[in-house]
Amino acid sequence: GAAAITSNALEGREIKWAINSPELEAKHAQTNGHIVRTRFPPEPNGYLHVGHAKSMNMNFSLAFEKLGVPMEHRRTIFRYDDTNPEAESKEYIDSLRRDLQWLGWKPERTTYSSDNFQQLHDFAVQLIQKGYAYVCDMTKEEMEAQRELAMRRANLVNSGQDPDTEAPIPSPDILPGRNRNNSVEYNLRMFEKMKMGLFDEGAYTLRLKMDFESSNPNMYDLVAYRIKYTPHPHAGSGWCVYPNYDFTHGICDSLEAIDYSICTLEFETRREPYYWILWALDLYRPKVYEMSRLNLQYTVLSKRRLLKLVNNHHVHGWDDPRMPTISGMRRRGYTADILNTFCNDVGASRASNVVEMSKLQHTARLLLSTTARRAMAALDPILVTITNFDFTPEQVTFEVQNSPTDPSLGSHFVTMTDKMYIDASDFRLQDSNTYYGLAPNKAVGLKYQGGNLVCDEVIQKDGNVVELKCHLDMSEDRPKPKSYITWVPFDGIPCEVRVYNHLFTVAEPTDQWEEELNPESEVVYSKAIVDPSVREVVDAKFVNKWTSNVALQFERLGYFVVDDDTTYDSKNNTGNLVFNRTVSLKEEVFKKKLTPEEEAAIEKNRAEKQQALEAKKKRMQIHPDNLFREADEYKGMYSKFDEKTGIPTHLADGTEVSKSAMKKLDKEKKKHMKALAAWQK
Repeated sequence: GAAAITSNALEGREIKWAINSPELEAKHAQTNGHIVRTRFPPEPNGYLHVGHAKSMNMNFSLAFEKLGVPMEHRRTIFRYDDTNPEAESKEYIDSLRRDLQWLGWKPERTTYSSDNFQQLHDFAVQLIQKGYAYVCDMTKEEMEAQRELAMRRANLVNSGQDPDTEAPIPSPDILPGRNRNNSVEYNLRMFEKMKMGLFDEGAYTLRLKMDFESSNPNMYDLVAYRIKYTPHPHAGSGWCVYPNYDFTHGICDSLEAIDYSICTLEFETRREPYYWILWALDLYRPKVYEMSRLNLQYTVLSKRRLLKLVNNHHVHGWDDPRMPTISGMRRRGYTADILNTFCNDVGASRASNVVEMSKLQHTARLLLSTTARRAMAALDPILVTITNFDFTPEQVTFEVQNSPTDPSLGSHFVTMTDKMYIDASDFRLQDSNTYYGLAPNKAVGLKYQGGNLVCDEVIQKDGNVVELKCHLDMSEDRPKPKSYITWVPFDGIPCEVRVYNHLFTVAEPTDQWEEELNPESEVVYSKAIVDPSVREVVDAKFVNKWTSNVALQFERLGYFVVDDDTTYDSKNNTGNLVFNRTVSLKEEVFKKKLTPEEEAAIEKNRAEKQQALEAKKKRMQIHPDNLFREADEYKGMYSKFDEKTGIPTHLADGTEVSKSAMKKLDKEKKKHMKALAAWQK
């Protein structure tokens, strides 16, 4: 088996219990041969999220790349780590399988930890027989007190102090505990009674006899089994004692002949119990490797917080497009290709880091730009009536490439109508120098048609612009417009467009994360309209929550995907058409929204600056000798000037200019000469 591995890329901290005997190594090599096997073991107690996508990428691909394992020798098991029946459900089991499938990963086989319940129980009995496990009646509070005391004592030893004077053991009932030295026979009998359902939940547990002097609290006699009267979603109702995670997952790794057990860094301290259990049972020990977990900006990935987001109705469900779940991201329009490429780029290391959301969005833009078909849409439409419309449909039907870069994606046609729609963002009542859209008595170009659309009349209702009366300037000498805007013909398809922004207002949510939610994370445009060329491709018959729906690029607006709520029937042009925005066309810089007063003040400031610049230009045309004759502020003030210097000698009324005043004027002339020299540079 080891022959295929050319690298020690996945090495973790060494532990004495982790060493396999030559017999175990030989048996494992016989089972696996040249095969190198990993596993992806999620717990079915929630939906998979982008962190799991990274883990899948590691276990199905990146780990083998790092190890240099040839394709034909790579194997990955998909295992449901289903030891907690209370938190698990059929819904989660189903969603995990479908998400894995959608991302394109093909497991060697699918297994369930619960399929090993009998084997795990038999191993527990073996540990009791070896004196490595005992039945314990301590309460949760007692166990916590025991753990705290053991930890204090271990810390004292590590810092060179005497635990017996600084943290004495009040009673052996607390440490090592009143049950630890019960006989093997008693423990076997009690464990059998636990299994038969003769005790209340929480009355007894089975604990492992580990090491209370260890510096690692995970070695303080872990609970291996607890009583739970809950039927299991996969195994049924045959059990009322269930193994815990630490006891189960190492044994399952060994039973499945796993070579590399890869987890995230918070499990680093679980190495000890992982290997101790396999050592105590003399089972094969896989190599454990811990990598940093994925932290993504503007979101949370803790299962507890995600559950709270759903239960407190901050989002509409696990597959809300703002959620970092795989189903939420798929619904938002992120494809399997986007997520896998992103995970590849992020890679896997032990260094902890927070990945910028812009990295994911950049990947999305890059991949969608080549595959998303173009269409025109107006999110907040304004009706435009062209008063001089005098064309046959043939004259205003335009062929539009579905992709400007990929001719193989074909083309579609769009026909202009005398009444049509533009997006409200392309019109302003107040024009300004920096605004290139449509405004009263101003022209913009019309995309594809090429003429200048000139706004002649604005019709308002209750303070809102409802219609623009415009004419089309098709004259040869028409001015070249500063921009071309998109439009939607009158027979466009009404739709709802949901524009998604960051779920949080801060890049790294704190413990007050519920107060940091972004109130504008979902903005709904319920009266949007899209050009009719998309009619055939957006039919509800193509919509499936488990696959990627049709993606479109709304020109100048962003990338959008058909949402699962769509009921649109293209044949009859009925039903609801709903789109979600995946990403904007360019990275958005969040700017403060300005009030009309603030905009007016900025505009006034800009105009004043422009005026000052014009005045300066004019002044810089004046020769120093002519300053007092031509400059605006001196015009008409003086009647006679010194012939050599141009300095005034007499005021307008003939009075002589005093010597001190002439000195001041000379200073002004020198100032002007200096300014002129600087300007001409």
